[in-house]
Amino acid sequence: MGQRILGGRYLLKDKIGTGGMATVYRAQDKVLDRSVAVKIMLPQYASDATFAARFKQEARAAAGLQSPYIVGVYDWGKDGDTYYIVMEYLRGTDLKSGIRAHGALDSKKVAQIGSQICSALAVAHKHEIVHRDIKPQNIMVQPDGNIKVMDFGIARAKNSHLTQDNNVLGTAHYVSPEQTRGQELGPTSDLYSLGVVMYECATGSVPFDGDDAISVALRQVNELPVAPRQVNPAVDADLERIILRCMEKNPADRFQSAEELRAALNSYLAGRTVDIPEPTHVLGVAPIGATTETDLLGNQTRTMVSPVRDAAAGPSATEQASSGPYERKPRRRGKIIAGIIAAIVLIAAITIFATNLFGQTQQVEVPNVLDMSQEEAIKKIEDSGFKVHQPISSQFDNDYEEGKVCDQTPKGAQSRAKGSEISITISKGAKPDETVQVPNIVGKDKDEASRLLTDQGLVPNPTEESNDAPIGQVFQQIQAAGTSVKKGSAIDYKVSTGPEQVTVPNLIGLTQQQAEAKLKSLNLQGSASKDTSNTTKGQVFKQDPASGSSVDIGSTVSYTISTGPAEPSTVLVPDLSGMTEQQASDALKSKGFGMNTTFEYDSTVKRGYVISFNPKLNQKSGTTITVVISRGPKPDPNPQPSTDPDKKPVQSSGN
Repeated sequence: MGQRILGGRYLLKDKIGTGGMATVYRAQDKVLDRSVAVKIMLPQYASDATFAARFKQEARAAAGLQSPYIVGVYDWGKDGDTYYIVMEYLRGTDLKSGIRAHGALDSKKVAQIGSQICSALAVAHKHEIVHRDIKPQNIMVQPDGNIKVMDFGIARAKNSHLTQDNNVLGTAHYVSPEQTRGQELGPTSDLYSLGVVMYECATGSVPFDGDDAISVALRQVNELPVAPRQVNPAVDADLERIILRCMEKNPADRFQSAEELRAALNSYLAGRTVDIPEPTHVLGVAPIGATTETDLLGNQTRTMVSPVRDAAAGPSATEQASSGPYERKPRRRGKIIAGIIAAIVLIAAITIFATNLFGQTQQVEVPNVLDMSQEEAIKKIEDSGFKVHQPISSQFDNDYEEGKVCDQTPKGAQSRAKGSEISITISKGAKPDETVQVPNIVGKDKDEASRLLTDQGLVPNPTEESNDAPIGQVFQQIQAAGTSVKKGSAIDYKVSTGPEQVTVPNLIGLTQQQAEAKLKSLNLQGSASKDTSNTTKGQVFKQDPASGSSVDIGSTVSYTISTGPAEPSTVLVPDLSGMTEQQASDALKSKGFGMNTTFEYDSTVKRGYVISFNPKLNQKSGTTITVVISRGPKPDPNPQPSTDPDKKPVQSSGN
């Protein structure tokens, strides 16, 4: 694709994949020299003014979300005619691909994934951001097994209508009933979608499927899911109850916050009893307001449900389809329904024939034996015409005393054939809390810390904060290492985002008091020194680092205060006694002094030698020193005539 650079910064490398609204590339951030993922919007979205406005608003909001379970959004922008988002580059695969490759996941792993998604949603919901597109394709599974949720807020810009695009069909499998109706969405809509994701993880299949997005969406509104354990018997009962609570049609019947759902999942992971009311609806019971056509087949009631229309929700999905690409669908559905009715009539006829041939089985109401002793329960069941399934199981239960019935199948008040079996479970009392020791994770990389906690059966709960520790390293844990806590407890700890940095201010020209106040306001330390300078006395004339530099909070800035101009230096005048004129000149010159020479007669000092000099001691460099040089003895003005006839009188030279 050539060397394409977005925003003058992001060099596109290779294509990772294409989704319903964008193509994703691996790219190199030329400024920070790191690998990033760049999502480039498809042309049909980039040219839509409404989409562009929503995109910018949502991208800004998503960039502010900080969580170890959310794919970080670093940057966004417009390049030419297209918009792009710069995200954290992750290694791993999306959850959908993992399910396709490996099938249903272990119940505990499903709960761990759900708990981490809840952590991500809790952060977003706190910022009043509803994801709107929670699905396995938007959940990345990293090599260490932890997940990250991506595309926060982006779904709002694109999901205005259902179309027959394959990507929207994929989304329709996870949308809440209120989202299908076009109603205002709250956090519980994301929790419904998360319930569908956990359902698929636990069973290997989505709860509602169809030929197109419209048919799937209608099933989301009008039908109840098959219980996960009917699809995969290995699903734990408590996890099933959590999933079905998430998928209640009425938002008020679901968990009301991501924190509440996360607490239930963590309780399940810790082996504690999850206190969740039984689902109001089960397969075969029509939603309120739906019209039904039923056919009683033995002990099971199959229900066909007509679409529920919310008057406040605008045109229903069916009405939208009638004027769009799905205009012929209602006829096709009519034929399907007619075929189903014909099949039901045939089955009913066979059932009536079998009943007439072998006699009708008597139906009896199942007694409620919960909280009874084993003996009382057996007697009650047998007195009602049923048998007790053997062997009788037992389990820990925090809600029922030891020896009491804590569960029964089928539940009380249901109708079953007389003589059929009823299974009961006897409580072994409250489950003793299993405790584990908190490992020491301070100084560990965040991924290693998460692994250490997970291996101990603990739930990582990190927060990010600036610190002097290296980026990504744990620098504080709230529950001390070695502390005994309940298995499944959340362990709080802080991960460093690196030291916070500030810009060094300009201190030149300030007094020491002003400089210290300015540094203190920025959480910087000052180190003052003094020196001579032509700058006004008492003002800063030099600093290090220079103003405008970026330094860590708490760093020291050195600065120098002027003491005014320097005084000229003084030098000791050398002792010139006993020196010749030339020697004295050389000595003074070597010390930086000048020399002024005068001559005098002196009978005690040899001609050409120093008689005296002034000034003496320490003098400023450059000072002129006056030196007196001897002319020798002063000549006699009246010399006596010589008695030697061979000698002539000495003539004075005048010097």
